Amino acid sequence: MAPSTTITDDTVVGPHGPVPVRRYSPAAASSPRLLWVHGGAFVSGGLDQRESHEVALALSALGTPVTTVDYRLASTRLSRLLRGGSGPDVRYPVPADDVLAVARHELRAGPLVVGGASAGAALAASAALALAEDGTPATGAVLAYGILHAALPAASPEARRTIRRRGLRRALHAPMTVRLTNRHYAGERMRERAAFPGGHPLDGFPDALVLDADRDVMRASGTAFAEELAAAGVPVEHRVALGASHAFLHRPRDSAFAPSIALMAGWLQER
Repeated sequence: MAPSTTITDDTVVGPHGPVPVRRYSPAAASSPRLLWVHGGAFVSGGLDQRESHEVALALSALGTPVTTVDYRLASTRLSRLLRGGSGPDVRYPVPADDVLAVARHELRAGPLVVGGASAGAALAASAALALAEDGTPATGAVLAYGILHAALPAASPEARRTIRRRGLRRALHAPMTVRLTNRHYAGERMRERAAFPGGHPLDGFPDALVLDADRDVMRASGTAFAEELAAAGVPVEHRVALGASHAFLHRPRDSAFAPSIALMAGWLQER
C-alpha cells in the first residue's frame, strides 16, 4: 500500500444498479480527485486489475486522490456461460452509464478530473462530455492510449515507423479487430458521440492530457483526438511515451510506467 493512503470500498447507485468503487485518499492531497477507469476492451478488468489498482496507488502516493470504478463489462459468450446463461446481455450504454453515475456522485464532494486507459479512456471521455452537458464540467481529463473513435483513424507516417504488433497483438490490435471489438461493445450505436467521442463535436470538453505509446496502433486514435480537441479550442497536452507499447500502465515494471505516473501527477496538480 502507498504510504499514508487510505483505501475504502463503496458502491454508488447507478441506473442499472449499484456500481462498486474504490477510493484512494492520501493524507495530504495536492490535486483534485481523479476518477480513473480501467481498460480491457470493454469485456475484462476490475478494481484489482493492475491498470486500476497500481495506477491509483502510485498516483495517491504522489498526492492525488483517486476513485476507481468497477463498471459493468460487456457480455461475452464466456461470461454468459459463467452466469448459467442468465441475466441481462450487457452492452453500451450500460458501462458508460455506470461511469457517468460515479462521476456525478464524486463531483458532489468537489472538483473532479476524469480519466482512463484504453477502453476506459473512451468511457472517461464520454463522461466528460456528459458532465459538460449537465453544466457541471470536470476539471480535466486524462486519456491514456485510448480507443476514442469507432474506427481507428489512419496512422501518420511517423507513427507507422514505430508501431510494433508482434505475436497475439498482431491479430488483437489489427484495425479490423479493433472495429469488431467496438462493435461488440456498442453495436449499431457505435457511431454515437457518447459511445466513441472521437470524430464528433467536442465543445465543452475540459482541459486534457492525452498520453500515447509510440509502438501502439491505438496511438492513431489518441493523436487524432488530441488534434480534434485543439481544433475545438480545448487546451490539450499530447505526450507519446517513447519505446512503450499498449497498456504499459498495466505493467508497473515497464520503463514507461513511473515517468508517466509522474507526468500525470504533475499535470493533475496544476488543475
